[in-house]
Amino acid sequence: MADIVTMPKLGFDMAEGVLVRWVVLEGEAIAKGAVLAEIETDKATVEVESTYEGIVARHLVPEGEVIPVNDPIAVISAPGEDVDFDQILGEIPEGKQAPTGTTFEEDRSSPSGAEESAQVPVPVEGEQYPRGVKATPVARRMADEKGINLRTVQGTGTGGRITKSDIEAFVPTAAPSRETVLPSTLPVIARGETQTIPLNRLRAAIGRRMKEAKQQVPHFYVTNDYDMAALLDLRKQVNLLLPEDEKTSVNDYILKAAALSLREFPNLNASLDGDQVIRHGQVNIGVAVAVEGGLLTVVCRDADLKPVRLITAEVRAMVARARDGKVKPEDIEGSTFSVSNLGMFDVDHFIAIINPPEAAILAVGAAREVPVVENGQVVPGLRMKATISVDHRVSDGAEAAQFMQALATYLQEPLRLMV
Repeated sequence: MADIVTMPKLGFDMAEGVLVRWVVLEGEAIAKGAVLAEIETDKATVEVESTYEGIVARHLVPEGEVIPVNDPIAVISAPGEDVDFDQILGEIPEGKQAPTGTTFEEDRSSPSGAEESAQVPVPVEGEQYPRGVKATPVARRMADEKGINLRTVQGTGTGGRITKSDIEAFVPTAAPSRETVLPSTLPVIARGETQTIPLNRLRAAIGRRMKEAKQQVPHFYVTNDYDMAALLDLRKQVNLLLPEDEKTSVNDYILKAAALSLREFPNLNASLDGDQVIRHGQVNIGVAVAVEGGLLTVVCRDADLKPVRLITAEVRAMVARARDGKVKPEDIEGSTFSVSNLGMFDVDHFIAIINPPEAAILAVGAAREVPVVENGQVVPGLRMKATISVDHRVSDGAEAAQFMQALATYLQEPLRLMV
């Protein structure tokens, strides 16, 4: 019996996604767990794995289509199975059916992809495409971010659709200068062009969620100053023993320290659900990552149980996938507490907005060499500021302060992180 693949829900607030690309074509075999398609959510472009094994009998939606969660997108059958599509499509609720007999597979043997199946429905220009231009969601987002007018780009995709490669290869035609060259030895200052750039899906989602968090979650903040000399010395010694691509970062130790501290304060490793507090059994640390066009949070699961080297390897791999637009669903879902570190940008101190439905987030600044007083003497020291933002409905200032003290124990006695 053939199986129907539906649009997955890749996040508690996801309502729809864009099917960016079919990775496995119609008629090709697919293994369970293999990547079937790329889906663009409000957060990222995610590789979606198949939950079935067999042959991709039919794609039910075209690339570039916006699909509600749980709507059917493909049919997977057993090898050699005679699929009764009329029966399968008849089992799909009305309003969620693809046109019977329609296929959305394009001829990918053409170098330009310009040849298209006669069965592919062609949208009326200006009616089904935003701003009246045929372009893939990725190309549209890149154009918005680069300030490129899509009407000036020649599409090489199916039916003239503008693709990611078209945007990457686009060279804007130089506009004639409107500056008047004065007979003067003073330099002529060229004015920049004023641009209006629509919010991309990721930035719009960030804005919506952060607005809700700031308006609906009663934040309070606790800041502490940490002596980082011992941790930085330990990291230096550890990295001398590791190859270049396995060296640990300061943030890896901070993630481990935060995870161990959360064991002692389960209220901060929690979520609010109505009038109930859910204390999570796992300590899954979300790590804020800057990506093109926005911010993603990748998730290091069971961070309290993993050695620092494993945290390093996992986070590095997830960050690379996030910046390449190839995250997996499990990379970005399920965090119970978040850490945002701007120390690499030489930021001394900042506070972060809680990432719902979590109860807290830790904002970390740079470790700096500063004058400190020890035994009545001013001496150089290495200090790092960190601020925890907490949902006051779940916890209070005393508990947050105690958490920050526990964090100090691990950061200032870093051998505790290694045993």
